Amino acid sequence: MTRSVHEANGALSRIRDLPYGIARSTAAAGELDEITANGPVEARAYALFVLVESYVWGNEVTKAYLPFTQLLRWWDEHPEHFDEQDAHSLFWSFKWMVGNLMDFPAVPAAQIDRTLDDMERRYAVAGNGMNAVTMSRFQWERSRGTQAVAAAYEAWVATPRDDFSQCEACEPGDRAAYLFDVGRTDEGVRLLETVLAGSPECATEPGDMLSHLQLAYLEQGRADKAATTHRRGLRHLDNGVAMTGPQGRHIEFLARTGNDERAIGRLEEQQDSLLSADSPRDRWSFLLSVGAATALLSREHGDRSLALREVPASTVAGLDAWIRSQALELATAFDARNGTDAATRRTETVWASTPTVLPVSLSVLTAPSGALSSAPVTDRAVPDAAAPVGVGEPGPGGAPTASTASAATARTGGGATGPELVARASEAAATDPASAALLYQQAAATFEAQGLLADAGFALAEAAQIAALEQDLAGALTAFPRAVALLRAGGVGPEFRGQVARAYARSSARAGDPLVGLVAVEKELTDLGGPFGAAAGGAGAAGDEPGGPDGTGDEPSSRADARSRERRELSDTRARLLASTGEHEQASAAAEAVAEEYARAGDLPGAAHAFWLAGTTRAEAGDPEGAVDVLESAIDGFRLARDQRSRASVGNELVAILHGLGREDAAAQVAATLSER
Repeated sequence: MTRSVHEANGALSRIRDLPYGIARSTAAAGELDEITANGPVEARAYALFVLVESYVWGNEVTKAYLPFTQLLRWWDEHPEHFDEQDAHSLFWSFKWMVGNLMDFPAVPAAQIDRTLDDMERRYAVAGNGMNAVTMSRFQWERSRGTQAVAAAYEAWVATPRDDFSQCEACEPGDRAAYLFDVGRTDEGVRLLETVLAGSPECATEPGDMLSHLQLAYLEQGRADKAATTHRRGLRHLDNGVAMTGPQGRHIEFLARTGNDERAIGRLEEQQDSLLSADSPRDRWSFLLSVGAATALLSREHGDRSLALREVPASTVAGLDAWIRSQALELATAFDARNGTDAATRRTETVWASTPTVLPVSLSVLTAPSGALSSAPVTDRAVPDAAAPVGVGEPGPGGAPTASTASAATARTGGGATGPELVARASEAAATDPASAALLYQQAAATFEAQGLLADAGFALAEAAQIAALEQDLAGALTAFPRAVALLRAGGVGPEFRGQVARAYARSSARAGDPLVGLVAVEKELTDLGGPFGAAAGGAGAAGDEPGGPDGTGDEPSSRADARSRERRELSDTRARLLASTGEHEQASAAAEAVAEEYARAGDLPGAAHAFWLAGTTRAEAGDPEGAVDVLESAIDGFRLARDQRSRASVGNELVAILHGLGREDAAAQVAATLSER
């Protein structure tokens, strides 16, 4: 029986609720096939658009052109099957297609010209505004680097906005990127500062505009603004879509501000983009930004070894030479298509010029001194009733506004007491996290001077956590172990210390030294009976629940529950650390063991996340067949927990594995079920 239009549209809308990725694209393709074969025909336009959208934002842009041309043909043949929203989606997707064609040098210039002309003709016939058309023509002139680009820009910004204009978050970023390119830095900064005051958001914003703005502040010599903008921008990079350009600009920023170690570390983290990106133009742009960084870094760190997996280079100097050759190869391809030499000239400029360099401190915490020295903490009698003040992650809030003055105020504390400093830090965390971290650090020093070691430990842990979120890993990795030591000396139980040790472990893994965090986690686990999944009969055998503080089993049930819960969390962190060290088989076994413990405790989200880790590590260990069953358990767990986004993210991994195994029908079936409630 053919579904109604309402039922078909509902199924498509549920697919659009999925995060972008291969699972969503596979589900959209399956739904289009079903509607094409069995109707209703009134839903076909929507189905074609959902597939185009899924490919465009799901890192499969080359696949989007076919359903887009089918959508155009369907419009020409059956406009009666398009409602108002379908028609809007059709014309909106024109911008994606034109932009995507420009980004692939294999696409002939004549084809792009024809598509632009067709876009303009169709917009005119439909009575649409022309802002999207003039924007697309500007992008094409800018891509080719022609003499007409300045006039095309002015024509675009002079064309009134309409229903098909870039969103109000994207357009200012596109405009500012051009202004910065042509040296109109002050104008671009004013534009972005005005827009960012309103906290705009979309798929790639404000992350993209912040990545441009941080570099513009360097040109203006505004170190404080550059630092806070850099930190704010980093918080908007993990948003479910490719952010190759901003990632590259952040690496460039670090190299141009004297943060060489951070630049090298981030380069190693983002090395996959050196080889592949959504499009050749995205890769070329990334190479230029990173090339600006390696050109600077190679002057003092040319012989520095790099941990690169597939790139044929082992040192900074070697990578710099490789990046330049790759960027020139791509530039030559674009110039051949465009009929200009603009891409080659721009590439050569990166290595021929000396960019503005401005020392910028990205540290959040001050160096240990006074009470917060690195001297060992001695045990003192502190009540064991102390509980955490919450080693949580403060929300990003608005743009950080830390200044030299506010930082100085935070450092001195103004003679405030420890509790007063904590209260001020808590209030500042959302809007001025850098100052909040300093206030927590000062509170810790005040508490420690008074012998309140538990309070000192929790305050320092808060400072360390904010430092980690603000990308001050060096400060965090100094403060976290000190906080754990203070808590231990203060008599705080492992059920409370554990969360600080876990935060320390996450930071150590990010810094490329997970073994340090693993030692800290296992130390806390020892006090709680050992990790789940350890060899039977030894410390940490599954089911060995510790008793009271003296092993008598007489502790209150509330504390026993807290200890059991923390033991699970620490065991889960241990499994993740093992995975980050490459011990995939051991990590998978540990993750499955703790997943079962989460399930026994009724913690469905915890179990699902642990099964997810187990499946991922099984696949990385070379056992994709074994990964399938475990990932299916994770999907079931997230379904029961009603966590649709995580369920779909696991689905992306499972669908990719099934495709790799040649099990296409199973992949399609998994993708289809992900949108079901």
